[in-house]
Amino acid sequence: GVGKTAVTAAILRILRARGVNAATMKPVQTGAVLCDGMWMAPDLALHHAGAQFRPPVEHIRLMQPYCYEPACSPHLAARMEGHYPDLERIATNARELLHIYDVLLLEGAGGIYAPLTETETTLDLMRRLAMPVVLVARRGLGTINHTLLSLEALRGAGLSVAGVIFNETQNAPIDFIRADNPRAIEAFGKVEILGNMDFLPDFDANPAQALAGSERFLSGLTKIFPELG
Repeated sequence: GVGKTAVTAAILRILRARGVNAATMKPVQTGAVLCDGMWMAPDLALHHAGAQFRPPVEHIRLMQPYCYEPACSPHLAARMEGHYPDLERIATNARELLHIYDVLLLEGAGGIYAPLTETETTLDLMRRLAMPVVLVARRGLGTINHTLLSLEALRGAGLSVAGVIFNETQNAPIDFIRADNPRAIEAFGKVEILGNMDFLPDFDANPAQALAGSERFLSGLTKIFPELG
């Protein structure tokens, strides 16, 4: 609930608007929907709608290898449907997409320790992929502890943290707590702050319009994407 989908869509939109051949991937999606006989990942659809990007169907199949209808934890949805995500298949799909696209963004399912199978978590998938991590966090009360613990888990797993993006999940004024939390996390977490996105009330209904001004929120992206410099 921190807004990973909106942030991923915003990054994709910015990259593609600058001429970067970028794509996204949602390896595991619960709450999938059936559309014209094909199970679709709603988060991936929002990435594409927000960036006004229309990849071919064969690419979409690679981008969303595991779609489950139950809207619950991935391991539970997989158990209910009788098949679990294969982390190696996800890694193979990612490699195949990187032969087509120059930049690939992967949105996780739930938090770092969200279980994907009965024995593997999102962190295990992140280890398998070994890609730099952009951590999405909220700005409100409690985020310091949550975000610092997440940073410790990522670094403890040997992963490179590219930075943190804060996303406002509520239509609330930026009070003194929300204003200071990114500074505190930057200092205590020794991490780059890549941007602070404001609340996007219409993102689900009209993602392209909601993200029209997103570039101003994410000025720090040039630190991890030289193509934007």
